Amino acid sequence: MPDTSCEFTLQIIDLAEQTRLLGQVAPALKALREEVESVRAGEISKPLREIGPTAIRVQELAMQCTQQALALSTSQYAAMKDGHENLAELVEATTQISLAATLCTFAIHRRTEVLLYEGADETPAASRSRLTEATEELDRAAKTYSRLAQRLSYRLASFGARHEDQQLIARAAVSPGMTNPPKEHAAQLKDTGPSAGASGSPHAIGATPAASPPSHQLSAPVRQR
Repeated sequence: MPDTSCEFTLQIIDLAEQTRLLGQVAPALKALREEVESVRAGEISKPLREIGPTAIRVQELAMQCTQQALALSTSQYAAMKDGHENLAELVEATTQISLAATLCTFAIHRRTEVLLYEGADETPAASRSRLTEATEELDRAAKTYSRLAQRLSYRLASFGARHEDQQLIARAAVSPGMTNPPKEHAAQLKDTGPSAGASGSPHAIGATPAASPPSHQLSAPVRQR
């Protein structure tokens, strides 16, 4: 069992913003998947130059997603209904993205190892196999992110779900192993009621800006040609 002896402060973050960020990841993953597929369909005659930039972009997204998962794990998100299960799915998805980046790197190696070892496959076939596996991991992660974004959006938009989560959050804020939230956050634990801003997004449970990566970082980096 994980060690829960140390205390930490429940961070109240803007979950409406987190919903938006979660929703941006799936399109970014799909764009990267198309990029990997484009490389896989090519000649792969210069593996490091052709695959390397894509591998870096996938790994950068994996790091950004891990940062968001960390921010959510210390926030009221973890105390909401099915919070720990949602976090477990999020961690699995970030692992799949990291694995996709590793597979891209491995695809480079499968084309360069012929220079190091006798009997290595001199054709692009082995590299293409690894890149196919990378696209499968990206597909799985994209589905998870879409599902989690929809799930969180529902709980923020539903009065009943929001009220249930407020009770769970308030209970978690005073539970053993967790320090009480700052006084300025206490009022944010109260139900704000059903509402929508100018953009139509529901208000979050708590509105302190999230300690998460900037939204532009969650978009797939522009591919350099």
